[in-house]
Amino acid sequence: MKKLRPGGGYRNTASFQTATLMYDATYWFCEKFMDSRSRTVDQIVRAARSGRQNIAEGSRAAATSSQTELRLINGARASLEELLLDYEDFLRHRRLTQWTSDGPEARTVRDVPNRFRQTRPDQADLTD
Repeated sequence: MKKLRPGGGYRNTASFQTATLMYDATYWFCEKFMDSRSRTVDQIVRAARSGRQNIAEGSRAAATSSQTELRLINGARASLEELLLDYEDFLRHRRLTQWTSDGPEARTVRDVPNRFRQTRPDQADLTD
């Protein structure tokens, strides 16, 4: 009999923790810089939320179906790519500087989870 892979455990993964940070930051960004009545706000927040939720659902589905897990993880990637495009649109429409993916600003932001773990090892799970 074939053993199924365990599902769950996603809360400790870097992908879920990063997606959680992205969702929270997106929510706060929209709250501060965008008109809450804008359809764009709804779309941006939904894309960020979908990225996070699909990672969780994909992890839970791992125990029963690798195909479902991959479909959900790919859905998370697509949602987060949509979110990236929305942020790029925001910057372009306002003629603001867009960071390069390997620039110092982007590297600093990418390093936030590592710095958090170093300064707060008792709270390494960013999802709490």
